[in-house]
Amino acid sequence: MQIDGKPYRTIWLNDDGWSVEIIDQTRLPHAFATLKLTTSDDAAVAIRTMQVRGAPLIGATAAYGVALAMREDASDDALSKAIAHLAAQRPTAINLRWALEEMRMALAPIEPGARVARAYGRAAEICDEDVESCRRIGINGLPLIEEIARGKGGKPVQILTHCNAGWLACVDWGTATSPIYHAFNAGIPLHVWVDETRPRNQGAALTAFELGRHGVPYTLIADNAGGHLMQRGEVDLVIVGTDRVSSNGDVANKIGTYLKALAAHDNGVPFYVALPFSTIDWSVADGSDIPIEERSADEVLKMMGRLPDGRVAEVEIAPLNAQAANPAFDVTPARLVSGLVTERGIAAASREGLVSLYPERWNKLGE
Repeated sequence: MQIDGKPYRTIWLNDDGWSVEIIDQTRLPHAFATLKLTTSDDAAVAIRTMQVRGAPLIGATAAYGVALAMREDASDDALSKAIAHLAAQRPTAINLRWALEEMRMALAPIEPGARVARAYGRAAEICDEDVESCRRIGINGLPLIEEIARGKGGKPVQILTHCNAGWLACVDWGTATSPIYHAFNAGIPLHVWVDETRPRNQGAALTAFELGRHGVPYTLIADNAGGHLMQRGEVDLVIVGTDRVSSNGDVANKIGTYLKALAAHDNGVPFYVALPFSTIDWSVADGSDIPIEERSADEVLKMMGRLPDGRVAEVEIAPLNAQAANPAFDVTPARLVSGLVTERGIAAASREGLVSLYPERWNKLGE
């Protein structure tokens, strides 16, 4: 996507041919900075500290983390240790484990001497596959926006999203934002309501940043304003991303998504979830079995911001010694989801819907 007219991906191979560069998302929106990863530990830290975040990008970064590990030691033991270490960094996003299993399948059968080249090759393929998947999600989701636009008489289609499921969460295009970017690029009038998404403010820091830099009209709102806007008829469509979808269509996404789905259901607003195939966890029967990451209480008790003198600083926003809980995700039941927008099309949020798009999974499960 574009930042002030210049195309960027969120992760790429450095000109030296082996180190990996990322956009340091912890610096956004106050500074646009890139960071070089030179070891597998660098990749692990980037995933854990959310220098990279978003399920697809976490997986892509982990894949390159394995490649970096193979440069140092391509033995069977080193491969197993690198995969285990990277897998432990974030528990909820299934793309992380998917990408690492892809790397294992590509590398384990071959001799150690051939692993470095194959590791870099497979990591690059995973990135390219994500770009194409997200592009296709946009194409498949575009008709949802076009249909609403036809009934608006030239007025903008009002879309609400939550957290950041944009190109900053993927390698390019994004999931929830891909239909938005495709519609905007096609000249369809639209406007995006951007939830701030406490406690890490990914909506304010990341979605607002990328939409604004690409030129998409948006308005930042407090998380709890979404229901009010839906009641007033000011939201035509809700599109969110997801970190894991269970085989029955339940959706785990950033905390607060469930409340948006409830408000959308109560007000008759379509609620769609955009995802690539790698986000589906066929081994999990329903959302109750999805592990929910509990992050540091400091993310609730403190906030990063720009001071009047231009300095960026972390400030405390709660009473001294206050206790806080910080579940990072919640689960939206499939019954509240209007449809799942994937690279293969739009399906009902159900086992039958998912299998209709991915029949090979039905055969693999032996059912």
